[in-house]
Amino acid sequence: MNLKSALLGAVAFSTFAPALYADGHEGERGRDGNVSIIYWQAPSIMNPFLSGGTKDVEAASMVIEPLARYNPEGELIPWLVDEIPTVANGGVSEDLTQITWKITEGIKWSDGTPFTSADVKFTAEYCMHPEGGCAQVTKFEGVKSVETPDDLTVVVTFEGQTPFPYGPFVGGESPILQAAQFADCLGAAAPNCTEQNFNPIGTGGFTVTEFKPNDVIQLAANENYRHEGKPAFATINFKGGGDATAAGRAVMETGEFDYAWNLQLAPDVIAKMEEGGKGVPVAGFGPLVERIMLNNTNPSPDLGPDERSVIRPHPFLSDPAVYKAMSLAIDRPLLVEVGYGKAGKVGCNWVPAPPAFASDTFDCSVQDIEGAKKMLDDAGVVDTDGDGVREKDGVPLKVLYQTSTNAVRQDFQALIKDWLEQIGFEVELRNVDSSVFFGGDPGSPDTFQKFYADLEMYANTFNGTDPQAYLANGLCDKAPSPATQWQGENISRFCMEEYDALHAELAQTADAAKRAEIGRKLNDMMVENGGMIPLVHRGRLSAHANTLGGVALNVWDSELWNVADWYRMK
Repeated sequence: MNLKSALLGAVAFSTFAPALYADGHEGERGRDGNVSIIYWQAPSIMNPFLSGGTKDVEAASMVIEPLARYNPEGELIPWLVDEIPTVANGGVSEDLTQITWKITEGIKWSDGTPFTSADVKFTAEYCMHPEGGCAQVTKFEGVKSVETPDDLTVVVTFEGQTPFPYGPFVGGESPILQAAQFADCLGAAAPNCTEQNFNPIGTGGFTVTEFKPNDVIQLAANENYRHEGKPAFATINFKGGGDATAAGRAVMETGEFDYAWNLQLAPDVIAKMEEGGKGVPVAGFGPLVERIMLNNTNPSPDLGPDERSVIRPHPFLSDPAVYKAMSLAIDRPLLVEVGYGKAGKVGCNWVPAPPAFASDTFDCSVQDIEGAKKMLDDAGVVDTDGDGVREKDGVPLKVLYQTSTNAVRQDFQALIKDWLEQIGFEVELRNVDSSVFFGGDPGSPDTFQKFYADLEMYANTFNGTDPQAYLANGLCDKAPSPATQWQGENISRFCMEEYDALHAELAQTADAAKRAEIGRKLNDMMVENGGMIPLVHRGRLSAHANTLGGVALNVWDSELWNVADWYRMK
């Protein structure tokens, strides 16, 4: 069996080095001075294993790197290794239970010490530690062992047949940590290693010189970077915080910054900014979905943290009539128009891309307020006391609906609140600063992982073009809790034995068409059974200065995946 043909057709392999996206210019490292980047969601940590926030994953990707990653075409490319292992080249065993990575010789950490297979093995031990609360643990699902026959060889053995073995150490969400630096940070000690988590030693083009959580990161060119003459920039000023409007203006109108990420703004606002003439927006569609997560637990503040994280029925959100009526009441085309324009599409699926995995089961494009009311009436969820709020078994449909602070999200909240109240809900709105909401602080009550609300709205995505690890976020044991340091991506605390069993089948299925079929079924199970309400399939929209060269927007990996290739156009 040739693994390449056994995998999803959308997953391609490339033997081209990252220099494929390089500027082609030659010169001394640091020749172009400073580049300024603004992320209005400020990073709170430089260790993606301790945060589920995209802004933390992306900031860290400038410093710490994976063995392989995805390019803008969705192709898997070697990064710290000589080639992508496959069955055809002998890197993946014929029985699909083992993958062998060959590290490129001569790579050094930014402190000048050799990068070896021991660092890779340590990273697996770090994330797989049962007390570590690793936010990216689904990448290591099914891993039996990681061995190091020599300094440049890593052998990952899986518990069973694993047709898609590119979870561990691939993409911006699964980079390599230096074993020497993080040696004392295993297990429960992980979140307490402040120096390591804020200032990781890496193999990337830049090193951290100063990290102020939820504020500013200063970086300098890595003098031990493996590519001669790169990076072109000597320093990076990475500003976090503010809002998307200010970030967009800072690039396209004032020219104060060179790159602005995730411009979640109305299309007319983007167009007006572009008239400033200093920069241009760039966009691309990947698997990014704005959604409402439905709390499958009881979020009552009267309960302690352990009880609030236990998977059990919500007083009324566990009723299919309730969450399906909520979905029916939402006017998604209007949300797209108001929030995203051409950078958005009606979203009915958890996994809208790549196309092979996009289900066609649901049609959520038409709002039906009266149909939603009838659905609740038929289920006996009615207003018995005349106060305008329906009750389910005596419990009023009163919900706390939270999200991060952002103009588009607050517009969405206001619209959805009105629609839900039209069908008999009472809705309280709450928004939290994005740096806190998407932060990894296990002590904060306001993170999206803790989900101390009934509904919460955000978007996330996954690296690469195969969603196996992403779909693992629906597994029962991936729910955040005190025992996991509140890490884990099963935010809804969704739990179905049938889902777990089907995902296990996906992990052992080689046929591309069958993998896609199972993936679509898992998507449908999550949506049909009250894990979430998808809203908008979002394009990634960012902006860069007219003078910034080398930018290649990547919807399948970190947007900063090739920051070492950026340069100043003369």
